[in-house]
Amino acid sequence: MDNTNEMYLEFDSDSKNESFARTVIAAFVSQLDPTMEEIADIKTAVSEAVTNCIIHGYNNQAGKIEMSCAIKDNEIAITVKDSGVGIENIEQAMEPLYTSRPELERSGMGFAFMEAFMDKLEVVSDKGVGTTVKMKKAIKH
Repeated sequence: MDNTNEMYLEFDSDSKNESFARTVIAAFVSQLDPTMEEIADIKTAVSEAVTNCIIHGYNNQAGKIEMSCAIKDNEIAITVKDSGVGIENIEQAMEPLYTSRPELERSGMGFAFMEAFMDKLEVVSDKGVGTTVKMKKAIKH
């Protein structure tokens, strides 16, 4: 039997669901017996990805956010996806302090936090189709 454990979740792009996503990911990764710091890093990365979907992907409008996770051996892979407006220039969007919504006083650090707290970050986006953020982190034992 394959030793992969997976879960999939879909929820509304409502800011109230950002804390829900953080709680779900913490519960799911707990089977790897992570440290408190590892849990905090993963929760922060997921929080940033979900917030990006809400604010940038859907522009605070109604939409669905998909979150899927897979645990294999000591690594968790997390995908957060929206079907929103997409990112025109991913490279620019990933630059620290860059924000497409300065009027909202956004810090522009979302992708920088995701990169800092996770071992691997990949962003795929199509204008008008949506954005997918894939993150991985190995849990050290």
